[in-house]
Amino acid sequence: MSAKYAVVGATGNVGREILQILADKGVSAKDVTALASSRSMGVEVSYGEDDVLKVGNLADFDFKGTNIVLSSPGAKVSAEHSPRAAKAGAIVIDNTSFWRMDPDVPLVVPEVNPQAIADYRKKGIIANPNCSTIQMVVALKPLHDLARIKRVVVSTYQSVSGAGKAGMDELFSQTRGIFLNEPERKYQETFTKAIAFNVIPHIDVFMDDGSTKEEWKMVVETKKILDPKIKVNATCVRVPVFIGHAESINIEFERSITDEEARNALRNAPGVVVIDHRANEGYATPAEIAGEDPVYVSRIRQDPTVENGISLWVVADNLRKGAALNAVQIAELLTRDYLEKAA
Repeated sequence: MSAKYAVVGATGNVGREILQILADKGVSAKDVTALASSRSMGVEVSYGEDDVLKVGNLADFDFKGTNIVLSSPGAKVSAEHSPRAAKAGAIVIDNTSFWRMDPDVPLVVPEVNPQAIADYRKKGIIANPNCSTIQMVVALKPLHDLARIKRVVVSTYQSVSGAGKAGMDELFSQTRGIFLNEPERKYQETFTKAIAFNVIPHIDVFMDDGSTKEEWKMVVETKKILDPKIKVNATCVRVPVFIGHAESINIEFERSITDEEARNALRNAPGVVVIDHRANEGYATPAEIAGEDPVYVSRIRQDPTVENGISLWVVADNLRKGAALNAVQIAELLTRDYLEKAA
């Protein structure tokens, strides 16, 4: 079947990436509607090399006849409009945080738990996980299948694009101001401290136990997607990188595995590329993987300080696999395994 798509939040970082991916996959521009708030109505957004789409007003859009909605508008907007789209017969793949922990909404990473897509029938909504969670569970899945994971300790190094265009603009403005020796201006609006030439151990709001909501998301989402028995401790840090999240992950297994066993399992896993040479430049960094689809794993080694421990370095483009690409991959599986069979 030829699905009809609506992309909600089409003028944002993730929305634009979704449009590019749909175009790259050969979806015709006539099958895609771009939507955003009323202030973006009429704005033109690129679609592939040659086409542009005029942005429509989400508030008054009739979703009847739309098959799949790829939504990245922010949690409050999603709370209002995702059920409206589902009621009109569309299936919503939602990239906001609002629906992720709803027990009637599947939280899906196609390489990890594709079978969960079947639960879309409960509310007509499928949730896309948090960007930092997605790349981690893609790397954890083949290892969990190999030896069962007991505990994960992860520290993230998250790029400013995770905070949207405003975050990228803030890093650029602060960096420019430092190099040009400009007098201090109000550069600090998106982040709680200066991000240029700095790292900030604070993403999202603080919770009662001292963790941040970003760290909480990694804990609860990993349990929902991969295994509720896995214990996760996360520290999430914003770093002065435009695109690409990195994670240092320490894993404790139920049984002993060698680093070579881990390496082989990861090499054979879908969506994973292993770059692990114990030499200069023998590892992946955000600068090299921006614009790429896979999750890259490097620095695979045993941890002698814990029983059955392995450490990894994991890098991915947070706008693609961490958001837009994951949503489109869900849409592809949904169309192939459910919608086409029902047609």
